[in-house]
Amino acid sequence: MISRSLKQLSQALAAKEISSVELSALFLDRIARLNPEINAFITVDREKTLAMAAAADQRLAAGTGGALTGIPIAQKDIFCAEGWTTTCGSKMLANFVAPYDATVIAKMHGEAGLVSLGKTNMDEFAMGSSNESSHFGPVKNPWDRARVPGGSSGGSAAAIAARLAPAATGTDTGGSIRQPAALCNLTGLKPTYGVVSRYGMIAYASSLDQGGPMAGSAEDCALLLNAMAGFDSRDSTSLDRPAEDYTRDLEQPLAGLRIGLPKEFFAAGCDAGVMAAVQEAIREYERLGATVVDVSLPNSHLSVPAYYVIAPAEASSNLSRFDGVRYGYRAPDYGSLDDMYAKTRAQGFGGEVKRRILIGTYVLSHGYYDAYYLQAQRIRRLIADDFTAAFASCDVILGPTSPSTAFRLGEKSTDPVQMYLSDIYTVAVNLAGLPGMSIPCGFADGLPVGLQLIGNYFGEARLLNVAHRFQQATDWHLRRPAGIE
Repeated sequence: MISRSLKQLSQALAAKEISSVELSALFLDRIARLNPEINAFITVDREKTLAMAAAADQRLAAGTGGALTGIPIAQKDIFCAEGWTTTCGSKMLANFVAPYDATVIAKMHGEAGLVSLGKTNMDEFAMGSSNESSHFGPVKNPWDRARVPGGSSGGSAAAIAARLAPAATGTDTGGSIRQPAALCNLTGLKPTYGVVSRYGMIAYASSLDQGGPMAGSAEDCALLLNAMAGFDSRDSTSLDRPAEDYTRDLEQPLAGLRIGLPKEFFAAGCDAGVMAAVQEAIREYERLGATVVDVSLPNSHLSVPAYYVIAPAEASSNLSRFDGVRYGYRAPDYGSLDDMYAKTRAQGFGGEVKRRILIGTYVLSHGYYDAYYLQAQRIRRLIADDFTAAFASCDVILGPTSPSTAFRLGEKSTDPVQMYLSDIYTVAVNLAGLPGMSIPCGFADGLPVGLQLIGNYFGEARLLNVAHRFQQATDWHLRRPAGIE
């Protein structure tokens, strides 16, 4: 039962093969047994989960349930959930209990009837590519527990890979859904900016952050996106568009599909084993009827420096609210109000968060705003224009998700620049606001390799179709880590 897809679990619940309470208890028992070693979950509340499952069973019995009603899911601990501790992986919010639901949580609990298993570990305030910056300790990759699961949604990724949950929510500011999906052999989707509401999602970089689904397959992600997406008047960046069924095109054939291969993604810098798996995936797409075309993203080499100016600048502003006055951690000893601010933030934030706040404050300061922040925003426009030009000759863009497989815990934690380069293939998608996803495409030295697919604006249904047809022809996404019984 624990290895079934969301569609199969839905069918089992509808056939009364298992109840939501029984299914939820099955996953809660696995969390109790395996989480102490993997550290994928920060908060689990068995009583709350089983109460939600019992309510879902009542809906199913009354015939008022939907496609996902009663299915348990893990929630990244960046989404506020009423009555649940919501930490964002930080000491600053270690004891914060959310007084309201994020829109994503409200839609999943209310309309869809999904059952939350708990809140998953993450890089502090979503700042990281390895899930090592969490106040609650690093997450271990179920494929090799001496390696990272990726970040910042590493807890969600590890939970699915270890089958502690059949699916999870994540957020993606510069690759934080796609990179951990790649390193843990999962499917993860970052929608077009504005498709999923950010209300109640604790902000890192507001013009880049986007929530999305993580699961075992493209079909599962399509079902989850149906539950997550939609206009929200409480989010000023939410897009008021007609509702979509993201499963509608899953079975469409790929004949005539034009896949763009950016020459910049296939240059030096990617591990040979990763590139070999990506090249084999391209050949599989050609067997499925797609054609490949060469495209160029000439400004993509500027995406990492532009991102690491814009994102810290926005973080510097967003994280100013954590001052010890209204909620969250407060330093126990201080001499004045200014001293309380300084000590609270010094003690409450971890090293990576402090680094990005300082960078952001610097680039926004008088005399440096034009030289750094404004220039980065101009580069952002050029990057978006590059994608627009590329999509004139192709339908989707393909390349590696990450330049390497999962690296060892501690391997890059003392070298921030090397850590930031883990996002070299992903950050441009966020700068442009495009949809992107990662799907499993093979292994290198026994570790998963992710294939990134990038679509044009609002092209999520097409992306999911392209991913689904590949997964019907391959079995990479069905592989499970050894030792996860």
